[in-house]
Amino acid sequence: MLRTGLAVVTTTLMLAGAAIAQQPPAAPSLPDFSKVEIKTTDLGDNVYMLEGQGGNITVAIGKDAIIMVDGEYAPLHDKIKAAISTVSNLPIKYLVNTHFHGDHTGGNEPFAKDGAAVVSEINVRNRLAAGTTNGLTGAKVPPVADAALPSKTYTGNFHIRLRGRVADLRHIENAHTDGDTYVWFKSSNVLSTGDTFTTGRYPNIDFANGGNIKGMIAATDAYLKLVNAKTRIVPGHGPLADRAVLVEYRTMLITARDRMAKLVKEGKSEDDVVAAKPFADLDVKWAPTELASKNFIRVVYHSLADKKG
Repeated sequence: MLRTGLAVVTTTLMLAGAAIAQQPPAAPSLPDFSKVEIKTTDLGDNVYMLEGQGGNITVAIGKDAIIMVDGEYAPLHDKIKAAISTVSNLPIKYLVNTHFHGDHTGGNEPFAKDGAAVVSEINVRNRLAAGTTNGLTGAKVPPVADAALPSKTYTGNFHIRLRGRVADLRHIENAHTDGDTYVWFKSSNVLSTGDTFTTGRYPNIDFANGGNIKGMIAATDAYLKLVNAKTRIVPGHGPLADRAVLVEYRTMLITARDRMAKLVKEGKSEDDVVAAKPFADLDVKWAPTELASKNFIRVVYHSLADKKG
């Protein structure tokens, strides 16, 4: 493991606080990475979903190399590589960042040192290089090391081609963040969404770093044009999903947007809307804690009430 691992862990955990709406304002304690197990799910056609600590990973195996989507935390590098080695010994040629949060990008540096080219939308590199602020907690996240920055960036859309494997990358503007990428493996009928889609809980909307509920809904609209009933959808967090789950998620987002838009139009303050509990019925399914409920109210409020510069 890298000697700088502890510093990377600290930075990536702070980033994860921005990524996960359920995190309390206090700095989270370090997970015991020694106890983390990597679960591998076969999605068919040599594509796999890996679950560990942090964002879900997608592994797509070509004839001579591997495309990996998201890399969790740096201290899990060895365990992730070991899990991948059970399905393929080919090298990881590309590591795609779906956005900048550290529970998805913490693995950038160690996988890049293995030889992977880290690919992202340009705003991901910019955010990692400049450092960020958590809109809910005010926590400052410092810039990452140069070695952890994406080496290949794109705007709009980008295609990764290996022998026997194509990944279509597309940017969704101002959704979870301002640098979101979804990855569509069309021939395998597998979609990797990053945190624009999560299952079983409210998503975070990182409004301080370009996120907006309108963009989240636009993301689901784009996905519904791609997928069918047999598509395997790898969410940023939570269990593997299908089109029906995505439809339900979209309905929740639209309901939340419409209710909040009404309150914002009425001139309600952030404290007013939190006290009103406008999503109480939705909380039953989507909020595991009261904090998760309040944080989702706050991020949706800021999406619609904040004046954009």
